[in-house]
Order: sequence, then structure tokens, then C-alpha cells
Amino acid sequence: MASNNTLRSYSIIPCFIFVELVIMSGTVLLAYYMECTDLFSVHVQGFFCNDADLMKPYPGTEESSFVPPLILYCVVAAAPTAIIFIGEVSMYMMKSTREALLAQEKTIVTGDCCYLNPLIRRIIRFIGVFAFGLFATDIFVNAGQVVTGGLSPYFLSVCKPNYTGTECRFNHQFIVNGNICTGNHVVVEKARRSFPSKDASLSVYSAVYLTMYITSTIKTKSSRLAKPVLCLGTLCSAFLTGLNRVSEYRNHCSDVVAGFILGSAIALFLGICVVNNFKGVHSAAAKQKTEDYRGLPLMTFPRVESPLETLSAQQ
Repeated sequence: MASNNTLRSYSIIPCFIFVELVIMSGTVLLAYYMECTDLFSVHVQGFFCNDADLMKPYPGTEESSFVPPLILYCVVAAAPTAIIFIGEVSMYMMKSTREALLAQEKTIVTGDCCYLNPLIRRIIRFIGVFAFGLFATDIFVNAGQVVTGGLSPYFLSVCKPNYTGTECRFNHQFIVNGNICTGNHVVVEKARRSFPSKDASLSVYSAVYLTMYITSTIKTKSSRLAKPVLCLGTLCSAFLTGLNRVSEYRNHCSDVVAGFILGSAIALFLGICVVNNFKGVHSAAAKQKTEDYRGLPLMTFPRVESPLETLSAQQ
């Protein structure tokens, strides 16, 4: 140990390069293969003849949506990254929070000349875990879509099934033939990937992770409504994204709910178990304050004198 504020470590850099970067690279590569290639075939799920839940009008391509995928993914990835970076730099620039930060996390010396101060470590930690969770959410969503093959509300509109060669004399006849569709093959394959909703999962994951960071890390007494408004606005945006998917007939309500549950679960797991609820810079001061009052009783009661004691004292 070099000093009171520094800590020497020879394993942090090799662990980061050979363990964490390898895991991150594998996660990104798996997400790429599941998202951009046909390596995993979608399960062909059957449907009922003239099912009203699958006969909604075709809403068009994803780019024509009110919330296009490109804009959604950019906001989901960039907004939490920018807020985390600005929040950490701002807390480090302020004297009070910087002193608490240095008291909580030491500067690590990785060699004779390499220093990792708490600001760099915290930024890499929070943004790195967020990026890992974002790709992990995408992997879980694609895996669920491939395994279940959930049909979109507009499936029959783009499938255009040929009922002439089937025994579809009743509306509730179940069709399992995957070659019955006569529509565009690419659009039909896209219509078979509805459960769970990817947009709902990614948006709520980003919102919950950012909310946990803001509420657990950023401490301010000057404004009591700034954090609640920012957190509720973020969660509301994710909720409206899911409602937009339902209103445009791109996903069922169950698809959006499943996406919300999946994204929230991953964000809560990473926030609580991996980064230990983010460990705000005021935790050291709070711990010290708790130790100062450790010797005092938990509860104190006022002394109430009896009327007989008062009368005896006067006599």
C-alpha cells in the first residue's frame, strides 16, 4: 500500500483484459449473431383459421413507426451513458462529494506509473455494466422470440394463408403447416418474432437502470423534485414506448408485459447484485454517522411525573 489514499494491485488490469473484456466481447458477438444473421431459425407456430387476434391491419415497416428502432436504440444507449458520465464528473468536481468519494474508494496503483483514480473506475464500472446488460437483454429477447415464435397481431394480414388445400371449414381449425403462407417471406418471418417485445424490454431496462443510478448515487438537498421528475419521466417514456407498440398493432399486450418484466429483472439484478446498488459517495459519511450513534439507545422516552410525586414534593 503506497499511502492512505492509494492501493497497489497487480491483478486488476489482467482481470479486466482477460476476463471482463472476453465476456463482453462474447456477449456482443452472440447478440450480433442472434440479431443480424439467420443462424438461429424461428420456431414455426401454428394458428387458428381466421383468428381475430391475428387479423389486425399491417402497420408497415418498423421504420414507419412513431418510434423508429434507430431513434429508440440511440436514445436507450446514449441517454443513460451521458447521464452517468455527467453525474460522475459533476460529483467529482464538487469538493464535498469528491472528499467523500476519495474516502470511499482508493486510487489503485497498477504498476510503477499507472494510476486509476476513483472517477475513472466508477465511470467504467457503471457504463460497462449498463452496456453488458443492454446486450444481455437483447440476447434474452431474441432467444425468447426464436424459441416461442410468437405471432404478431398482423400475422394473418401478411401471411395471406392459402386455405384451399386445408380442412379449414371451421373458424377454430388449427393450422400447423408452415408453408401455407403466400405473403412476403421476410415480412412473415418478422411477424413470427413478437414475444417478448424487444422495444419494451430495452426501453424499460434502460429506464430502470438509470432510475436506480439516479436515486442511489446522486445526492442533493437543493432540489427535492429534480430526481423524482427525472426518474418518473424516464419510466413514463419506457411505458409509453410499450403502449405505442400495442396501439400500432405491432405487439400484443402480453408481449409488452413480458418485455417489461424481462428488462426490469435484468436491470434490478445488475443494479443490486453486480454493482451493489451503485454505492453512492455519501455511504461512507452515512456509515460514520451510524457509528457515532452506536453507543446511544435506540429509543428514549420522556419522564412523566406522577401527580402524587408532585404533591409530595410541594408538601
